[in-house]
Amino acid sequence: MAGLIGNVLEWFDFAVYGYLTHSIGKNFFPTTDPTAQLLTTYAVFAIGFFFRPIGSIVLGPVGDRIGRRALLTLSIALMGGSTLVIGVLPTYETIGVAAPILLIAMRMIQGFSLGGEFTGSMVYTTELASPRLRGLISSSTAAGTTLGFILGVITVQIIKATMAPEAVDAWGWRIPFIGSVAFCIVGWLLRRGIHEPDVLEKAAAVHSKVLASLWRDRGPIFQTFGIVAMTNAAYYLTFNFVVERRAAMNLPGLAPLVATAIALTMVLITKPLGGWLSDYVGRRRMMIGLTLVGMGVIYFALELMLYGSPNEFLIGQFMMGVPVGMALGLQGAMVVEIFPLRSRVTSMSVAYSVTLALSGGIAPLVATWMLDVLEIRALPAYYVMAYGLIGLLVMWPMKETNRRRLDDLDGTPDLDDRVSA
Repeated sequence: MAGLIGNVLEWFDFAVYGYLTHSIGKNFFPTTDPTAQLLTTYAVFAIGFFFRPIGSIVLGPVGDRIGRRALLTLSIALMGGSTLVIGVLPTYETIGVAAPILLIAMRMIQGFSLGGEFTGSMVYTTELASPRLRGLISSSTAAGTTLGFILGVITVQIIKATMAPEAVDAWGWRIPFIGSVAFCIVGWLLRRGIHEPDVLEKAAAVHSKVLASLWRDRGPIFQTFGIVAMTNAAYYLTFNFVVERRAAMNLPGLAPLVATAIALTMVLITKPLGGWLSDYVGRRRMMIGLTLVGMGVIYFALELMLYGSPNEFLIGQFMMGVPVGMALGLQGAMVVEIFPLRSRVTSMSVAYSVTLALSGGIAPLVATWMLDVLEIRALPAYYVMAYGLIGLLVMWPMKETNRRRLDDLDGTPDLDDRVSA
């Protein structure tokens, strides 16, 4: 629970920001050009992702040298504080250009704190798990992200259903940001009492300088990009970008937010399923198969979600939700297993943060540019496929690491020969 709650808060915030993009844009980036306003708001959304690597470099060593508990407690405090401030920020109309500057600053702090949050909790959960159930146990952390998204969807839907659009734009958008402080307080209290995994003593004894570790771990860092990039780009397009885009159309039928809550519930189920199956089938085999499935359906799924009827929108989300959910469920354990103990939190955090910034973080911005500026409707699908191709090339020569003790995986199996038989 302590490892999960920070991720609930993280993705709750991202969901709320993404689904209230138009309201936030009107308050902080006033302009007569709706496309320019939307692009600017999505750019600020992406800024948080690009500050993750900085947070990883600074906070990662805290987890490796001082302890996982210290890292997780600090990260959730920073995250909760910055999210609360966003909820009470004055608008552009009140303080002028200082408003968007402060919003950007808070997104930077959020990104900084998240640089150690997700991977820190993933490492903590995975290190405590039995080798036979590492995929299943670590998927609980990934499930927290989907739970946060679902709560964000439900919250925004309630706000939009019970308030006039003018009220949402004026002050209703602030409610979820202020309310999320409850997650922060509960998470901080839970994390103060967590126990460090036994493996931490060994990690503290073998740590090395950050930059030297990152260079030494360049192999697994590149592998992480291949494993994670396509899945996250597809996730943010499917459950963030297209939802807000369809909601802005005000089409009759099943509301996009309601459909998304249904599809995300399915993702919440498929994540532990993917983690559990990877404990038996193998993570490399499953990721290659799921990547191929995702590449095969992304074009048709986006067509249904962007241009289909409300029912077809839901079908499109299910088409992407199943392979993406299963992949996200097993990726945490797969990535933890390829990093050495001496720098596991630092190097994995940097790898994840850079990958998310270059894939999921810019996905809504890139897709908006492709559709509204270039006006080529197939490009977002090709964008996701390109990451999938990189992933296949990276994962094909890798070896299976499931069901092996983390102590025996002190390095990257296919890049060096430090692994015990």
